[in-house]
Amino acid sequence: MTLFPAPGFATLRARLAALPAPDATAAEAARARQDSLTKPPGALGRLEDLAAFMAAWQGDARPRLDRAQALVFAGNHGICAQGVNPFPQEVTAQMVANFRAGGAAINQLCRVAGADLQVVALDLDRPTRDFTQGPAMTEGETLAAMAAGAAAVDAGADVLILGEMGIGNSTIAAALARALFGGRAEDWAGPGTGADAGGVALKARVIEAGVARHAAALADPLAVLAALGGREQAAICGAVLAARAARVPVILDGFICTAAAAVLHPLGPDLLAHCIAGHTGAEPGHRRLLDAIGLRGLLDLGLRLGEGTGAALALMVLRGALACHDGMATFAEAGVADG
Repeated sequence: MTLFPAPGFATLRARLAALPAPDATAAEAARARQDSLTKPPGALGRLEDLAAFMAAWQGDARPRLDRAQALVFAGNHGICAQGVNPFPQEVTAQMVANFRAGGAAINQLCRVAGADLQVVALDLDRPTRDFTQGPAMTEGETLAAMAAGAAAVDAGADVLILGEMGIGNSTIAAALARALFGGRAEDWAGPGTGADAGGVALKARVIEAGVARHAAALADPLAVLAALGGREQAAICGAVLAARAARVPVILDGFICTAAAAVLHPLGPDLLAHCIAGHTGAEPGHRRLLDAIGLRGLLDLGLRLGEGTGAALALMVLRGALACHDGMATFAEAGVADG
């Protein structure tokens, strides 16, 4: 189906109703297979759930994981003018170069996890606007970034890993979470790339100022994305939607990636049903955000790097789940009594 280009948010919202649903029959068949394997029922815990999840989206009781795509979206942010980040924005472009040269953590993890990594830089020389002074993006700019994210998705992939890079984007993530799910900015703001207590307090004040300025947008999640978000957040939303249209399961990374995808949650309770939370990160708002959108991190390793690193590690667990699901013998095949 065609999601992008969309002439406006209203058109995009209308198209969401046509997105495909999971295949309940395939998921049930996968669970039946799990119950026939040489183990006590439920003994593989969440690995069994992952196998059924993949079956539901592939429409096959014995899903495969031959082709994994990893996308890292990068953007720059006008909110950095408020001093919320300890590093200059030039670091975003420098890290993109590092990704492309193979020198970052995500490169190493994708290599061992068997994922094809692509980095998509989004107008790094043209940061979004400072959201305390006005909307970060126009509706058109937001849709263009969403379309860029969607266009990067390989519709033939068996799974999609999402990550991000952008100096200042932990403030963006906290602002989106505050606007979408309430609470106080202090509930969502964290150290990001290393802000001290004073820096975190500054983030919270800046976020509250932005939310107050854009109060009229809070009823519409897409308007919130335009007012407070960034190009990489919009691209992640577009990629999540394109993956759903192609029935490709998604593994989300940490707080920043999750906050971007969470923009879609209020638009429909099942819009993120094809997503796995790869991990629960160390950024203080991440666990709270996962609770808000009904996801539970697969891993909990104290990560706060971003880049898709936690999602890449979760891919290895997913591979293990499917290897057991497909390769284990049934009780009948093994000649083992099942009670």
